[in-house]
Amino acid sequence: MKLTTLGAVVALLLLTQPALGFDHSHARFAGVLATHVQWQPGGHNSRVDYAALRAEPAELAAYLAELSAVAAPQFGRWTEAEQLAFLINAYNAFTLKLIIDHYPVDSIRNIGSFWQNPWKMRFFTLLGEPMYLDRIEHEIIREPGRYDEPRIHFAVNCASIGCPALRPEPFTAAELESQLEDSSTRFLGDSSRNRYRDGRLEVSSIFKWYREDFERGWRGADTLDSFLALYAGALGLDADDREKLASGKLKVRVLDYDWTLNRLEARP
Repeated sequence: MKLTTLGAVVALLLLTQPALGFDHSHARFAGVLATHVQWQPGGHNSRVDYAALRAEPAELAAYLAELSAVAAPQFGRWTEAEQLAFLINAYNAFTLKLIIDHYPVDSIRNIGSFWQNPWKMRFFTLLGEPMYLDRIEHEIIREPGRYDEPRIHFAVNCASIGCPALRPEPFTAAELESQLEDSSTRFLGDSSRNRYRDGRLEVSSIFKWYREDFERGWRGADTLDSFLALYAGALGLDADDREKLASGKLKVRVLDYDWTLNRLEARP
């Protein structure tokens, strides 16, 4: 078999070695993100240089190999924070892989076929089994009683403008709480996706699709309105409007979702 890229060589070497000492700093991914992801003005969203990443895929391939080398028993011995950081990073990293494998593309939804959407494609291995993106997010991370962390919806990135930002750094167990909270406030403070206008709160479709996750009692929030009230400051609500929202007396409208690729446009 002829290996045509440095990434393929590195991946093969890593996959044939036991994952005895997984790097929980996710250093390889840190390099990929720092090089190819940029915060946009205001710091509420980011863009990805997919063209450059496609041209230089070796480090991403090496990181993906590190992820794939982790066996389920090893994963099971980690702390909850280590597991969750691993899963979020895996989702985001394999999403990058999916995009560059099909780049150029205008939207992640253009990948796949009528019979199989991109989130159902089994194009990688994780925890010892063929894996797809929806399994990571919906069947593992969102499994009721497992992590019960609604802020993951502001951390996993679907490569779209409507999605919460892909951070230019990996999630780590040591910084997980502060990173999740920062991602949440950045997203909820983005007036292009969540805003208070004319006495009405307009929010991302994420809150419609995953409403049940925001109503499971995290920080005492058992309704979507009470969850959103926790971020009243980011949403630009004053004390009176926050009280109205928390008590279900503020009208909430769901906005359309922008599935356009979160691509960093080339400079003229």
